[in-house]
Order: sequence, then C-alpha cells, then structure tokens
Amino acid sequence: VGASGEISDFQYISNLLEELTTQDFCYDDGCTLTPKEIHAYLCRVLYNRRNKMDPLWNSLVVAGVDPLRGESFIGSVGMLGTSYTDSHVATSFGNYLSRPLFREFQRDDMSLEEAVSLMQEALRVLFYRDKTSINKYILAKVEKEEGVAISK
Repeated sequence: VGASGEISDFQYISNLLEELTTQDFCYDDGCTLTPKEIHAYLCRVLYNRRNKMDPLWNSLVVAGVDPLRGESFIGSVGMLGTSYTDSHVATSFGNYLSRPLFREFQRDDMSLEEAVSLMQEALRVLFYRDKTSINKYILAKVEKEEGVAISK
C-alpha cells in the first residue's frame, strides 16, 4: 500500500490494516487477504469516513499478487472512496501529469529497464511542475516469484 496525503491519516489506515492482518492470522483458516480484497476494504473505509463528514485525506495505491491465482493487481482509492483499477495508477498531481505519459508509453510486456525509464520520466515531469517537491523517490517492484522489491 502506497499513499499520498496526510501522514497521520495514513498511520490510522496502517493501524487498521495491521489489525485486519492480525485478525486474519488469528483465524488460522489458511485464507489470507488478497490485494484485491485489501483494495475493496480500503475503498469501504474511505467511503465510510466520507459519509461521516470526517474524510481521511489520503489517496492510496494498492498493488500485489494473488498468492493462489498468481494474478497481479494494482488499484487506486481516492479520499472520497472512489476507486479504479488499471495497468497503471497514480495519486494526487501524478494523476493529472503522469497518467497521460503512462497511457501513451506503457505496455504490459515492458522490460524492467523500460518501466524504470518511464517512471523516471514521469517523476521528472512532476518535479518540473511542482518545485516544492523533493527530487528523491523510491520505486517498488511487485512480482509473483520474487515478491516485493523496494529500491533504496
């Protein structure tokens, strides 16, 4: 789960996910939450908070691989509980500036080098348009065999 927005709200969401994971572990029924289920759960949480007029000020990205089916998943949840899934997602300002680049150049059969190059170009465009941001970033790669790899 990746997030943009208010850090204290993201800490609240992280605590909810940790409680959910702990509860799932305690059931010991052999079932684990898939990325798709976590995405749906977060969509309901953010929508519920919006209806209470106390929204969580975060946009979230959920990515992972279903351990049973081997299917990859990537989806986004907005602060109002709106959600979508696609072969590429972005949050905040990146939704407006990066997604057009992804729509034009992203392919499902890209090599790792091509994907990293596209991400760097999208982040460069974002940095040029928002000079209050920082020019450092962390990339994460989610694969069925290797799991999650986060760059330093």
